[in-house]
Amino acid sequence: MPSLNSLIQLAALLTAAVAVPTGVDKELIERATGTDTAKRTTCTVNSVASAADLSGCSAVIITAFTVPSGSTLTLAAASGATITQTGDITFAKTTSAGPLITFDTDNVVYNGGDHKINGNGASYWDGQGTNGGVTKPHPFVKFKGYGTFEDVTILNSPAQAISVGTTSKSVIQGITVDNSAGDAGALGHNTDGFDISASSVTLSKNVVKNQDDCVAINSGSTIVIEDMTCSGGHGISIGSIATGKVREDVLNDFPGPLNIMQLTNTPHQTVSGVKIARNTITNGLYGLRIKVDADATSASVSGVTYEANVISGITEYGVLITQSYPDNDGTPGTGAPISGIAFTGGTTTVAVGSSAYTLVVDCGACSGTWDFSDLDATGGKGHIIASNKATISGGTY
Repeated sequence: MPSLNSLIQLAALLTAAVAVPTGVDKELIERATGTDTAKRTTCTVNSVASAADLSGCSAVIITAFTVPSGSTLTLAAASGATITQTGDITFAKTTSAGPLITFDTDNVVYNGGDHKINGNGASYWDGQGTNGGVTKPHPFVKFKGYGTFEDVTILNSPAQAISVGTTSKSVIQGITVDNSAGDAGALGHNTDGFDISASSVTLSKNVVKNQDDCVAINSGSTIVIEDMTCSGGHGISIGSIATGKVREDVLNDFPGPLNIMQLTNTPHQTVSGVKIARNTITNGLYGLRIKVDADATSASVSGVTYEANVISGITEYGVLITQSYPDNDGTPGTGAPISGIAFTGGTTTVAVGSSAYTLVVDCGACSGTWDFSDLDATGGKGHIIASNKATISGGTY
């Protein structure tokens, strides 16, 4: 009489035989089982051509190579893919418009392996940035899709380094943006570290050395900027907030061109629900800024909390909240209100130089009670407060 184990083994073999009968089309099996063997492929990217179609790749390995002039690179792998960099990517000087490299994969895990993406910035830098002179591709790097992006150095971007236009919850961590070579001769300009137009984004433990904003939040909600190190630039900014810029995270939801009605009903530059915590900002013109264009409409900033940041070596403004942009302190506009600004949860210390201001608030349309009890700003020429209908309580400045 057969043993129980042998009967179980026989049943398993019969089940397998029935489940995958000889001659059945592989595609039908994949449909029935919910698997796709094509999307289990490991792909290697070692040139622009080899990245042309990664849609069936669930694992992408990037080796060292140079992107030639006139070419750009897009990494669009299967949803849920891992993308791992094992060598440096170097861009030749080019006339191509930015972005020069785009990560466009949903639910991605990208790890740069502490390698570099080199933009060859010194070939473009002329002190004018994107305001004139040599045409500079910008942004250099674009994060689309969503997921985790980590452990890479973005070296010498021609102008703005990384544009964040992700479509769902994303974490960007352990990334270094190094444009410090642009300090020589003041040639680097408009070299923003991270420009964010997205929601549900966390930037954590990134390092930025540059000549402009370390981080600029242009639109979005539920954004956390934490444990960053910023040096040499313009600190961490919200804005500039302007009229007429439709939020990129909203645009990403539309499959085709927007008509006039869609544009009318689409949120423009609103920033809300932002936490800026435990960042170190040194040796720049500004520490923390909220900058709203004087003529901005259909926009707003609300719910911004600063917690336990350390700011030092600032030469112009430690904390600047203005609705007069591009002026730092001028005639503020009223079309893009600011509300709910707080320094709480841990002391934010600000030390400014002798000719700088600790705090300037320049409001035309501000409201609410702003708790500044955890702001400790010292040095310089003191403060200027014109807070409109907002009431500021607590703090030293």
